Amino acid sequence: MKNKPLYGALGLIMLQLLWVTVTCFAQKKDLQLVSGDKLNKITLTLSPQGKLSYQVTRRNQIIIADSPLGLSCDDQDFESGLSVVNISVVQQKRERYQLKVGNSKTIDHVFASRSITFKNRQGALMILDLIAGKEGVAFRYRLGNDTKKLRFVKGEITGFHIAQNAKGWLQPYNAAGKYTPGYEDFYLPVKAGDPIVNPRNPSIGWCMPALFNVNSQKNWVLIAESGTDGSYPGCHLKAEAEGGIYHIAFAQKDEKYTLPLPEKEHAYPESNLPWTMPWRTIIIGDNAGDILLSTLITDLAPASKIDDASWIKPGKAAWSWWSHPDDHSPEIYNEFTDLSADMGFRYTLFDAGWEKANKEGNIIEHAIAKGVQPLVWGYSSEYFDAEKRKKRFRQLAEMGVKGVKIDFWCSDRQEVMAAIQSVFEDAAKEHLLVNLHGTTVPRGWHRTWPNYMTAEAVLGTESYFYEPRFPERAAEQNTVLPFTRNVAGPTDYTPFALTMRKFPRLNTAVHELATSMIYTSGIIHFADSKEIFDSLPTGVKNLFKEMPATWDKTETVIAEPGKAIILSRQKDALHYIIGLNGSNNTTPVRLNLRKWGKGFSKFRLISEGRDQLMEFSVKTYPISSAWSYVMAPKGGFIVQFIK
Repeated sequence: MKNKPLYGALGLIMLQLLWVTVTCFAQKKDLQLVSGDKLNKITLTLSPQGKLSYQVTRRNQIIIADSPLGLSCDDQDFESGLSVVNISVVQQKRERYQLKVGNSKTIDHVFASRSITFKNRQGALMILDLIAGKEGVAFRYRLGNDTKKLRFVKGEITGFHIAQNAKGWLQPYNAAGKYTPGYEDFYLPVKAGDPIVNPRNPSIGWCMPALFNVNSQKNWVLIAESGTDGSYPGCHLKAEAEGGIYHIAFAQKDEKYTLPLPEKEHAYPESNLPWTMPWRTIIIGDNAGDILLSTLITDLAPASKIDDASWIKPGKAAWSWWSHPDDHSPEIYNEFTDLSADMGFRYTLFDAGWEKANKEGNIIEHAIAKGVQPLVWGYSSEYFDAEKRKKRFRQLAEMGVKGVKIDFWCSDRQEVMAAIQSVFEDAAKEHLLVNLHGTTVPRGWHRTWPNYMTAEAVLGTESYFYEPRFPERAAEQNTVLPFTRNVAGPTDYTPFALTMRKFPRLNTAVHELATSMIYTSGIIHFADSKEIFDSLPTGVKNLFKEMPATWDKTETVIAEPGKAIILSRQKDALHYIIGLNGSNNTTPVRLNLRKWGKGFSKFRLISEGRDQLMEFSVKTYPISSAWSYVMAPKGGFIVQFIK
């Protein structure tokens, strides 16, 4: 009888321990989110010190190993001492929308979502939103509690832990300079954790999107961001990745060469509360083709803010600068407008110097009379001030201009992100299309603002003027960028540059032609002269006339970044298969064209001519179930199915 109280005490302790164990197990289960197909999972962990981390798996295999989470703010620390306050129930979130520009027209994805609220030692709250879907996972931070006080984030603790044996394709983030940062460097083949070696310009980090082949090369993962607005800077990854952990880095305060930005002690993100920060997006696939086709970045971006987007029309444009960079005469602008009219292009682009030519020769009136819609160039600083920007857009619209190419942003600072959003909005009010150059990468913005048709942020064909390493590396880059830069959004690569420039081209002519159908861009600005277009065989001219600037459906046939890419593309009744060889070796291809060309009886093959650098061969064949072809070194091909 004397031992009964002891047994009772032990029983109580055991019940308490059991409750703690069950509670911890339940909380651990609640600190995770699994996609509807059960393949992708993000799991959060709190250490005994209250430090938050996460892990991402696919089929229970590690994609992103344990990586840090948290924020360091001006008056609060969310790096340690955290505890869980609330865990929401898992909800389904459906994103169904259409893209004006993309690999596919209609998107319909369902995600699992939940939000977890954490409290720091001072009682301040930080919310982490989680998303999991068939294409990957994502998370973002939110700070609640309305306040008029301006808050700063001094550091985002977010990291991405990539296994050190993983191969990657990363682009250096160039330090501030006259034309940098502009996302115009090579994507370099690296191993996770490698330092930056031999960039085009001095560099301080790595750009996003960043591509890795992980899990013993069984999976591909693309690290990106989505939904950045005027409340946050554009972000990149720090250069040092000790142990394979890549940390988020903010835009630098000296990124202000081309814009009237104020001098600042720092360029930290700043906002009043509540504050919703950008999505950290982790796209996952079993092969690189899954990455190329992903729309996770636009899925997470805000829905379209343009109620009636029927006036927004993708198309093609002739463009004089590449072939005549120093000729700003009305005659040359009109010549390229006439080229657009002859080729059936919707647009013509008037680059720098167009205003003087318009005063002298009414080049805009000439374009309108020809049934061609004019697009005009402008310098970023002309569109930075709100009142000047709105006035300028009104003037251009009244002149009959249909779109603007705004150049030389060269900054990811928060003020620039805000200005870019305002450019989209103010341009939309005047029914103007937008093309950004010398700029940051898109971050899902072409869903939110469908008038955002394309952007440079790529080492494109103008590099034949400026970069001695470009000719040798261009073919390889053309088989990497579709899995990296172009996943972020439309890419103004300015394809089809046959005329030899300062650094002579090594890619075959059909390789250059095929890039215009591999990259997605709401307006395709074709490089080269009227003489080159006039010299083309009829089959190639017809291809230019028929080629769409956006697609209803895309499938990957071969997806090997740095080596080869073959895509199946469809738009209405048009169907193509396009291939690029990124290597210096011949690449054999064997395809069942009956599978890809159902409903068609024959196909037209556009390949290299006798002079592979300048000529094309155009031949027609019956469809075969075992079509064989050998891609030339740095070559390509285009199959056009024919009824």
